[in-house]
Amino acid sequence: MQFAHINGVTLHYQLISAPAGKPVLVFANSLGTDFRIWRDVIVRLVGEFAIVTYDMRGHGLSDLGAPPYTIDDHVDDLAGLLDYLSVKDAIICGLSVGGLAAQGLYAKRPELVQALILCDTAHKIGTAEFWNARIDAVNQNGIASIADGILQRWFTPAFHQERANDLTGYRNMLIRQSGDGYSGTCAALRDADFTEAAKSIAVPAICIVGDQDGSTSPDLVLELAKLIPRARYEVIKDAGHIPCVEQPEMLVEVIRAFVDEFKLGGKS
Repeated sequence: MQFAHINGVTLHYQLISAPAGKPVLVFANSLGTDFRIWRDVIVRLVGEFAIVTYDMRGHGLSDLGAPPYTIDDHVDDLAGLLDYLSVKDAIICGLSVGGLAAQGLYAKRPELVQALILCDTAHKIGTAEFWNARIDAVNQNGIASIADGILQRWFTPAFHQERANDLTGYRNMLIRQSGDGYSGTCAALRDADFTEAAKSIAVPAICIVGDQDGSTSPDLVLELAKLIPRARYEVIKDAGHIPCVEQPEMLVEVIRAFVDEFKLGGKS
């Protein structure tokens, strides 16, 4: 395991090297998960990219810090980790709140970003009322009290019916997260709004969404794609909010095609 002290918190990360000249691909996790959600994508891309993945503060093995958070806290953590690893011109792949952090990273530190892969995310996710209600529920009764509803949004009915053991494992991942880290990141999601910033993204970008995503719908992700100049838009069939778990092979195909189309290379 690898750890780094960034912005007053210890972040758990993983760096997988690649031959010289390969691009760097950075993965940022979603709310209530850790970097293990990317495993089935990463194993298919090892050697083609240098890979960085990490647990956001308040998630996984990373420190809690001082919640509630702002999206800038998550952006600064990502920027600080890339500085620590001497990475520039990376391809940033963020899921849900990780996608908001990716957008924020480009807005604040564009020299770190060569391209954006924005998975199941948007320029703004949810309403203040929605996030405040979720914060209250977690603070009063814990993550387990809302876990079943979240899992309905994360995964398709087929996943629930056919992959019961996997579903149990991902439920365990969710409910074992820090309640304070979870609700703290809900506050960051509540207040994040990159509607205007998205219009200024000038690097290659693709917006990807599962066709049955119950958290960030295909229509919402398409709105983001329309805001970003020349952004691509791709729908992953038979996937919910976390295609990297449900359809990793399809997501890898989309990532490879995107990188090949723009001939993205290593400059770190």
